[in-house]
Amino acid sequence: MSCQSQNTQAQNMQENKIGFFGRHGGQFVSDDMKDRLDEVAECFLKYKNDKDFLAELDNLYKHFCGRPTPIFHCENLSKQLGGADIYLKREDLNHLGAHKLNNALGQLLLAKRLGKKHIIAETGAGQHGVAAAAVSALYGLKCTIYMGEEDIKRQELNVLRMRMMGAEVVSAQSGQRTLKEAVDEALDAYINDKDSYYLLGSAVGPYPYPEMVRHFQSVISFEAKAQFKEMTNTLPDMVIACVGGGSNATGMFAHFIEEKEVALVGAEPGGRGSKVGDNAASLVYGKEGVLHGFKSYICLDDKGEVAPVYSISAGLDYPSVSPELAYLKDIGRASYVAVTDKEAIDAFFILSKTQGIIPALESAHALAHAIKIAPDMKGKKILVCLSGRGDKDVDQISDMLKQNLIQMP
Repeated sequence: MSCQSQNTQAQNMQENKIGFFGRHGGQFVSDDMKDRLDEVAECFLKYKNDKDFLAELDNLYKHFCGRPTPIFHCENLSKQLGGADIYLKREDLNHLGAHKLNNALGQLLLAKRLGKKHIIAETGAGQHGVAAAAVSALYGLKCTIYMGEEDIKRQELNVLRMRMMGAEVVSAQSGQRTLKEAVDEALDAYINDKDSYYLLGSAVGPYPYPEMVRHFQSVISFEAKAQFKEMTNTLPDMVIACVGGGSNATGMFAHFIEEKEVALVGAEPGGRGSKVGDNAASLVYGKEGVLHGFKSYICLDDKGEVAPVYSISAGLDYPSVSPELAYLKDIGRASYVAVTDKEAIDAFFILSKTQGIIPALESAHALAHAIKIAPDMKGKKILVCLSGRGDKDVDQISDMLKQNLIQMP
């Protein structure tokens, strides 16, 4: 379906004037879906600042997640590059190995208050699926995870982890068989099961999800800002996060947006290059449109249809992006770059060999940009959100090495 036809359809559906970031976001959905979303939005607004809700969430962050996660100074890497000092916000040390649990716990507590018994979620790289499976197991709820067939092949370890925690993993076999199709099928299942709660993992979709995911992920920058000041007596000159849908980036940027002297940079998946179908960099190469019930930048082909997207990282191959990140681009508060597969793989090995930290391929995109620009930023400080650890990617990297698709430096 072309983006233009999606816009035409959307005009005939219910559009709320809430949930917008500038001209991005909103709620472009059917009446049935709107009713379900309104239920979630009402619950979120009721409890997001509720004392008892926050106490329960904080307790889980401390005792289940292991928060706060630390800031780490990459002294070896910084010296090797000879420019800026590079620091990491270590979300890879969060329970289960990524930032995804922050949001999954917050939304699970909302589902609990709504009396829902069935958690439905989508996943790309599998980290959100693992988080959804874990919180469902913690609270004794049924859990169904939708995952593209291609992503299942790339992330067998995470699929096993989900199943070990009792989740059913459903293979999405339409289209490209990746994250977009997983979202499509998860939404269909959600609308047909009134007893279910859709636990969306990224800062996309119709209102209230982009706002809600950013709210729960903002714990990252809430901690990081105070930790960085304590460690360095200043703020970073630049904050960098990888961008797929945008969950870790919106969380990492949230408490730095008001600090105008701190540059915010998102590293998108540049894949094999700028040609349509060779990347998933919607903020760098995309155009505005409607997908999955919200307005933002979308990767489109020359016919105006949603383009096939590609990234070496299963967690980044989504054709659109957070409406808040789109708004930050429009107002010039954040900038975005496309990082190629090769640059990300090089960064994956560089951090592993210089600091003994194996990053997720998603996070390696952010790190790659830091490595690229650091030599020209002598005396400056760069803070990178290391959104996840690379254990899940080792099998994929091993297969690529065996096939001589990549070389270990």
